[in-house]
Amino acid sequence: MTHQKVRIIGVPMDLGASRRGVDMGPSALRVAGLQTRLKQLGHQVEDIGNISVKQPEEMSYGEKRAKYLVEIAETCKDLAEAVQKSLEEDYFPLVLGGDHSIAAGAVSGVSSFFRKEKKEIGYIWLDAHGDMNTPESSPSGNVHGMPLASVMGYGPSELVDLMGFKPKVEPGNIVIVGARDLDAQERKMMKKSGVHVFTMRDIDERGMREVMSDAIKYAMDDTGGISVSLDMDFVDPSDAPGVGTPVRGGVTYREAHLAMEMIADSEAMASLEVVEINPVIDEHNRTALLGVELILSALGKKIL
Repeated sequence: MTHQKVRIIGVPMDLGASRRGVDMGPSALRVAGLQTRLKQLGHQVEDIGNISVKQPEEMSYGEKRAKYLVEIAETCKDLAEAVQKSLEEDYFPLVLGGDHSIAAGAVSGVSSFFRKEKKEIGYIWLDAHGDMNTPESSPSGNVHGMPLASVMGYGPSELVDLMGFKPKVEPGNIVIVGARDLDAQERKMMKKSGVHVFTMRDIDERGMREVMSDAIKYAMDDTGGISVSLDMDFVDPSDAPGVGTPVRGGVTYREAHLAMEMIADSEAMASLEVVEINPVIDEHNRTALLGVELILSALGKKIL
């Protein structure tokens, strides 16, 4: 295990979702002992606090096809710059969400850093959902359903053009794992775009080890590093009840740990974000406690 300098960046945003509460996710993870546990693993840890996020009570949601888009894009730009700066200063960026729209900012920062070295990045998206809608295809207008599309160059320019370039990741290096709740437009885009998708059926039939082995292979193919985006609804609600959009039939406790352990073994992870923890509907902070455990597995904690 390599000891790293880890920089924690909180993004307490729930502008991208219709259900309130995920803005408390960063606090829930901190309360669950994240910093102490990381230090016990031997990492050097710096917590720079939270990126500034506007409150929905302060303003109108604007365009109903992409609610709060301007404010979300501003936060994502600030996050992208913080992530890029962390990498330039030899820190591993650990981003705590917030809703999943923050992914557009985090991966923009990582991609911009590697771009200066003329390298591409891979992206592993652990999620029940595809988040590949655009304002034209979204049934809700919630931006947390759009970040992966924007990463590939589809959707509103405010997100697509973050940091001045697009796409952030080539579709062939993007891997979705754990999908089980996709709408019709997302299915079309997935098939057209060339991303790799491993649904829950793939995990059921092939097992998590084989699926993650392929996922890591695709993400590492001719890239300089991998960004990992963990939506806690990746895990079944029986183990992660406090999430923004729970969907039955997710991965088990041990399957989730195996996924993170295999990512750690690859030694290719360049950033990690953990999103969509909603303490309002959680049970005694169970979901954040599991989130901390999964972060530890991704950063080198082993059973033996």
